[in-house]
Amino acid sequence: MSRRFRSLEICAGAGGQALGLERAGFDPVMLVDNDPHACATLRANRPTWRVLEADLKDFVGTEHDGVADVDLLSGGVPSAPFSIAGKQHGTEDDRDLLRTAIFLAMDVRPRAIMIESTPSLLTSPKFGTARSFVEEELKHLNYRWDWRILDAQHFGVPQTRKSGLLIAMHPNDFARFTWPVGDVRAPTLGAALRESMASRGWTGVDEWVRIADQVAPTIIGGSKKHGGADLGPTRSKRSWMEAGVDGGGLADDVPGPDFVLAPELGRRGLPKLTLTQVTRLQGFSEDWSITGRKTAGYRQVAQAMPPPVATAVGRQIALALTD
Repeated sequence: MSRRFRSLEICAGAGGQALGLERAGFDPVMLVDNDPHACATLRANRPTWRVLEADLKDFVGTEHDGVADVDLLSGGVPSAPFSIAGKQHGTEDDRDLLRTAIFLAMDVRPRAIMIESTPSLLTSPKFGTARSFVEEELKHLNYRWDWRILDAQHFGVPQTRKSGLLIAMHPNDFARFTWPVGDVRAPTLGAALRESMASRGWTGVDEWVRIADQVAPTIIGGSKKHGGADLGPTRSKRSWMEAGVDGGGLADDVPGPDFVLAPELGRRGLPKLTLTQVTRLQGFSEDWSITGRKTAGYRQVAQAMPPPVATAVGRQIALALTD
């Protein structure tokens, strides 16, 4: 597709959604995030991108050149307010940016909107008021919309990861929009990481690959209020252990030649993942680097939208916007 479109990326994080949309034909006129580590990651990987470190609640799009009337307003709003594992305060949570994103759409008036969050925002009756707010405002702005849950493993990402997505467009454009069909088979955890696990001469790598013969569990965590660079709460760590990984933290390097694989010892007999490996399981390309120390880096990756999913949805948006 030769035509390029302009986008405004909010809650940009480590750039998963922006990277995927770039591949689909969208060039960001600005990317906004309040985390300094995430902004550093964006600048390190795309020096030409215009990155603004700011609180989205203080951001007024029309005060910045080139932001008004972009083709696409996109971003992944924080999932914690709508997580079934949290307190479920929804739009009353001080971390909520869903309402802020809709108010920004009123200001910027994009042709299309793409908002990603947790699937429970779409499925839980508790968040019906939040969905109704979004739909009423979109109707007032003369958009048409649809909600959909997509699983990253159906787009070639070696991880079970479901995203709740909202797509909205002006009526004529929306009539041309169709959701992407996820028909790409994801590699297993073992297949995806065999080369890196073997890179220091680990002799037990093939046995580990046999244990890790499944798509990886969901990479979760990243909340600034809780935890550090581990792979989530107890239930999540158990899922990782069954897949052959010690989820109690991240390793500085992959196993060496003398690492003894001993699954009968539980997590203690299993390898930990490195930040680079987690980044690959999230669907980032090998040339995309994450800045900051281990905990800051893991938080960026855990919160990111897998780029291949963003690419698939972005291509369908681009087709709909092509007159």
